[in-house]
Amino acid sequence: MSEKENQRKPGMSRRRFLTYTIASTGGFLASGVLFPMIRFAVDPLLQKGTDTKFVDVGPVDEFGESPKKVEFRIHRKDGWYQKEGGEKATAWVLKEGSKILALSPICKHLGCTVKWEGGGFQDQFYCPCHGGLYTKDGVNVPGTPPNAPLDTYAYKVEGGRLLLGPLETRGGGA
Repeated sequence: MSEKENQRKPGMSRRRFLTYTIASTGGFLASGVLFPMIRFAVDPLLQKGTDTKFVDVGPVDEFGESPKKVEFRIHRKDGWYQKEGGEKATAWVLKEGSKILALSPICKHLGCTVKWEGGGFQDQFYCPCHGGLYTKDGVNVPGTPPNAPLDTYAYKVEGGRLLLGPLETRGGGA
């Protein structure tokens, strides 16, 4: 080996300079792509949660022992989207004595909408998708597809008016 080859010049070699330059450029481009993805995934977690407020659905006297379908609007922010005028919601409401029961119309089997006394079934909620049945108080009938009772809405009575709040999941069932 010659003396010239053994002697290195002070500073950075061309190979090392190109390696650092390409790695820096690649890191910069990768961060430009990854940052929006990470922000997209994390941003809903950073948002202040919006509670479902109680919504007036009418006078308590309107409701009786037979379930009555009521439609109302709730204001809920879903990630970045909030529907103008609120999101449409439905409940089956019945009153037995002083006890009020507000049921979600969403079947626990596959999410279809249940109907009161649909499909020729008397005094039961019927899901037309797969023949699911629920009793008047929203408990699933054994031997039918749903594996849990219908969810209920939290409620309160103020000034003789019924106010429905967030959904509450019920456990158990048949």
